[in-house]
Amino acid sequence: MASQPSLSDLRRARFGRRLPAALSELAGPEHGTVSLPLHLAWSGLTTFDLDQPRLRMSYYRIVLAEGQHDDLVRYLNRGLLVGLWPTLRTLVSPDVREVWESAFGELADSARAAA
Repeated sequence: MASQPSLSDLRRARFGRRLPAALSELAGPEHGTVSLPLHLAWSGLTTFDLDQPRLRMSYYRIVLAEGQHDDLVRYLNRGLLVGLWPTLRTLVSPDVREVWESAFGELADSARAAA
């Protein structure tokens, strides 16, 4: 009898289907205030000032966890993601972290360089 995939395997597959083909597709804002739609920020704060480090980190955590492909490319910025990744990777689920680092070696390298 074939074994059933674990919940973690299912979550990783779901996150993997959402990924952009390349980090260069991430063309979101770098500065200023951004309002996330309710399908992303469905509980609590919906407007984030990206010039405030704590709000920027919360914004990225939410988009990574809840965003579909189009949300990721619209709301995430490649340069910010790479720069934030060494800290951000500790704030997202292990499944999100593994999927993004497996797909984009630049993120894994960024985390290793910061360690």
